[in-house]
Amino acid sequence: MKKYLLFALVLWLCSVSFSADEENDSKAADRVQAAADVLNEIEAAPDSGIPEEILGRAECVAVVPSMLKGGFIVGGKYGRGLASCRTAKGWTTPAFFTVKGGSVGFQIGGQAVDLVMLIMNENGMQHLLSSQFALGADASVAAGPVGRHAEGNTDWKMRAEVLTYSRTRGVFAGVSLNGAVVKPDKDSTREFYGHMVTPRAALKGEVEPPAGASPFLTTLAKWAQQAAK
Repeated sequence: MKKYLLFALVLWLCSVSFSADEENDSKAADRVQAAADVLNEIEAAPDSGIPEEILGRAECVAVVPSMLKGGFIVGGKYGRGLASCRTAKGWTTPAFFTVKGGSVGFQIGGQAVDLVMLIMNENGMQHLLSSQFALGADASVAAGPVGRHAEGNTDWKMRAEVLTYSRTRGVFAGVSLNGAVVKPDKDSTREFYGHMVTPRAALKGEVEPPAGASPFLTTLAKWAQQAAK
C-alpha cells in the first residue's frame, strides 16, 4: 500500500508542477518580457553575471524563463524559451524553442529555474538552426564561468559550443545540461508571429522583428554592447 501511495504522490506532484508551468508559459509575448527581465537581473548583479568576454563573443543568446525541474528519484526538466543571434545588422527576431531533459539521482520536489544558453561558435549556431539537437551529444556543452571577467578560464574558448547557466532563488551559476533536447516551439511561434516562421529564417535575420520582440532585443543589445566595450 505504501508503494502505491508513494507512486500516486509522485504522479500528483509531477502533474501539478508541469500543468502550472504550461499555464505560466502559455503566452509567447509574456515569455519575451520575462526573458528580458532575466537578462537584466542577471547582468545587473555586481559580481555574479555572465563574464563580459563571453557575452561579447556569443553568436546567439537563448533564455528559458522559469524552466521547471522536479521529480522523485527520476527527475525531469522542461522549459520554453527564445533565442536571438548576432548579425551585422544587430540581433535577430526571436526563435522560440522547448528544452526537455531527464536526470536520475536522489531528488524530490520541484523548483523553477531561469536558464541562459550562450552559443559560442558557428557549429553551435548550426545546431540551433536545426529541427532538433541534444546538448552533450550533438553539441558540446559546458557549465559557463561566472563573474565579470573570465580571463583565467580558457575552457570555453577551446571546446564549448554551448555554455549554460542557471539561476535558482537568486543564486546564479554555471550548470550542465547534458542530454537535454532542444526543439522548435511551433505553437509559440505561430502565436507570436501569426504564422509559422522557421528557426533558420528567424535566426538568420530573414524576418523583421515585430514590435513585441523589442523588450528582449533591446535588453540583449544593451548588455552585449556593454560587454564589447
